Amino acid sequence: MDFINELSQRNQALFVFGLLCLLGSVATGILSLTTNTEVWGINAYIKPFKFFISSVAFSWSMAWYLGYLDHPKTNMIYTWVVIAVLTFELGYITYKASIGELSHFNVSTPQNAFMFQLMGIAISIMTLFTLYIGVLFFTGTYASLPPSYLWGIRLGIICFVIFAFEGGLMGARLSHTVGGPDGETGLKLLNWSVKYGDLRVAHFLGMHALQLLPLIGFYLISSSKQIILVSILYTIICTAVLIQALLKLPLIKG
Repeated sequence: MDFINELSQRNQALFVFGLLCLLGSVATGILSLTTNTEVWGINAYIKPFKFFISSVAFSWSMAWYLGYLDHPKTNMIYTWVVIAVLTFELGYITYKASIGELSHFNVSTPQNAFMFQLMGIAISIMTLFTLYIGVLFFTGTYASLPPSYLWGIRLGIICFVIFAFEGGLMGARLSHTVGGPDGETGLKLLNWSVKYGDLRVAHFLGMHALQLLPLIGFYLISSSKQIILVSILYTIICTAVLIQALLKLPLIKG
């Protein structure tokens, strides 16, 4: 409860937005269990469910980190950019799920192609802005923060940005599967391919460095050198998983 109270005080707008995303995940989770609409052989609402959960993690993480920055105008602009971009993306993904159509990689009509490109542009703007927030953590003074935690935030944001832009590789290919078609047999819920390479694995692992590395830096490690080393190793693992996918190999063969 203390965490929730603190989070709401640090950035009320992102806190409330995260709550709405949490409600969205509940709604789409229920729809995934109660409807028969499918895309690529799985319930269409699984995808928006996962995106809503991811948006909760992202918006609340950034709300927490922004609380350390003494840049109120930048914080405000960034907050509303995040809310606008994710509202657009989540709304479109959910709408396409409701009619049983792909949201990503869908260029079947000029309108679908335009919307897919617009999503890519919007997410790129938000990601670049997130990189700028990361730069502020390198250039400012944060004497009240444990050094290992501060480096966890810095490198967590950098790793997030790198592997968020890996999504551009999937967009350019109009596919996340390497060596076979999208929509083949995948791991339960995650749906990562168990037959071919899947670019979503590195995308997922790299982006969630945003939460993982700061937590490690705060709770498990007290040395700046150690968290830097852990961050390097984690980035190497994410890169290795990306290379594995490009070599058409699944993370877990089924």
